[in-house]
Amino acid sequence: MVMTMFSISIQFRPSLVLSSSSSRHPSGSRSLISSRKHRACSTTCSLKPEVVVTREKGKNAKLINALAKHNVQCLEVPLIKHAPGPDADRLSALLCETTFDWIVITSPEAATVFLEAWKAAGTPKVQLGVVGAGTASMFHDRLQSFDQYLEIAFTPSKATGKVLASELPKLGRKSCTVLYPASVKAGSDIEKGLSDRGFHVTRLNTYNTVAVQEVDKMVLQEALSTPVVAVASPSAIRAWINLTSNLGNWDNSVACIGETTAVAAKKFGLKNVYYPANPGLEGWVDSILEALRAQVQLQKDE
Repeated sequence: MVMTMFSISIQFRPSLVLSSSSSRHPSGSRSLISSRKHRACSTTCSLKPEVVVTREKGKNAKLINALAKHNVQCLEVPLIKHAPGPDADRLSALLCETTFDWIVITSPEAATVFLEAWKAAGTPKVQLGVVGAGTASMFHDRLQSFDQYLEIAFTPSKATGKVLASELPKLGRKSCTVLYPASVKAGSDIEKGLSDRGFHVTRLNTYNTVAVQEVDKMVLQEALSTPVVAVASPSAIRAWINLTSNLGNWDNSVACIGETTAVAAKKFGLKNVYYPANPGLEGWVDSILEALRAQVQLQKDE
């Protein structure tokens, strides 16, 4: 269990690989320090891209900038977009009317939606449990002047919903109340795990993740020839499959932000799936670099 207040730390974890011919790499079995020299990462440069970044339009900058430090060029192809969920309008009213022991936030988009509703509710004092450093940074970056009203009091030892549900502290002996603003597509791991431990959980489906229906044909063709596709959610995996399923046998690498997305990629039949042991930007970048090295080695072997 890790108790923090706006304390954001990302520990280095080795990448893991899921592929048709290999299992996960043992911890520390391979160096993640890239020796390759890439061109600078830019969505406007005419140089051939090496990584497709697929988050919602306008939300790929952190990954692009992180890869630029390794001289990796990117092609931005948003595969998803976010839309209000059926409970979006209820969130601010509930924050006004009810005090919860914990509010659990498990993604950057959930953080964005929550912050808008929280401000509309008059910035009541709340205590947050967040799934990881990436989600916590959404609050730290935007709300440094609201520290006295919004406290990030807990992050789990591993940035997954299951671990959060197993480690969230119970406050005293009373029944703890939890508000869980979630995606429509989020699974039930958090509310089930918390309910099994005696928490009273209120889930609101405040946003939805939907697939982009069309991508420019020339852009898509360029994406298909790019060595690595970086994805941050099962929804992005589904969107990629829908766009490419009728365009031949695509077998390049997929670098996922975490294990949940990687498992979804394997279920869809994708090969050469890379992911970090602990979800987060730094681990994601490491997985992308490892996927790029694997593609280079494959080309040498051919």
